[in-house]
Amino acid sequence: MNVNGQRMYHIGLAPSQGAEFVILTGDPGRVEPIARRLENPAFLAENREYTSWAGTLDGERVLVISHGIGGPSTAICVEELYRCGAKTLIRVGTCGGMALPVKGGDLVVANAAIRQEGTSREYLPLAFPAVSDFAVTAALRDAAVETGKAVHVGVVQCKDSFYGQHSPEDSPVSCELKNQWQAWLRGGCLASEMESAALYAVAAARGLRAGCILHVLWNQEREAAGLDNPRDENTSPAAQAAIGALRRLIQAKKVSGPSDGKPVLQYPAE
Repeated sequence: MNVNGQRMYHIGLAPSQGAEFVILTGDPGRVEPIARRLENPAFLAENREYTSWAGTLDGERVLVISHGIGGPSTAICVEELYRCGAKTLIRVGTCGGMALPVKGGDLVVANAAIRQEGTSREYLPLAFPAVSDFAVTAALRDAAVETGKAVHVGVVQCKDSFYGQHSPEDSPVSCELKNQWQAWLRGGCLASEMESAALYAVAAARGLRAGCILHVLWNQEREAAGLDNPRDENTSPAAQAAIGALRRLIQAKKVSGPSDGKPVLQYPAE
């Protein structure tokens, strides 16, 4: 794909347009509002589900790009960003709450993902966990707390079928889906989404740092239990937390110095 500096086939970016730090989001419509939080934001490219902008943050170039829905499109995006020099990736997404303490409007920092999808299996065997980078996760947690929102850190479920979750009774494998859902709940899974496992698997395979912060839309388990179940679609706090996390990581890079192409693992202690 990266032949003589040509543009990436799917995301439409040339290697010269890349950046070490990237914010990913599923919906192309969220890209510009996130990019507007940077200095000197500018549109770069649009192709299929991939819309990209760039700006600067504390002197570092930052890309903001959409990856679409699900693991396959996310993996393509990460692969091509890697070919454009990306080293640190933060996904800003949405999710449905699962654990009862997780309410609409809360923030979930996903430190690991249940690999109930297919894309990650093309990179690593199932025995290999889909986990985030510790420094990125710590930065996201601290920045999320500063938003004033309730913050949960833990495991999320990553699946391929949206309706397999919301209408499992319509599937021929409904018993399997329902049994697995109960297992995830009993294991303390916080929320359900569709991209983090692929993100973490590709990042591990390519030697990248990755983290994920999710805005909780609502919680079907709270509704089933008859508990208050607010619905909240304002993803601004999650975007704010991602920008705050990048500031911390950029500062850590300045303190630690060049990494010789390897991920910078240090994170300044409070």
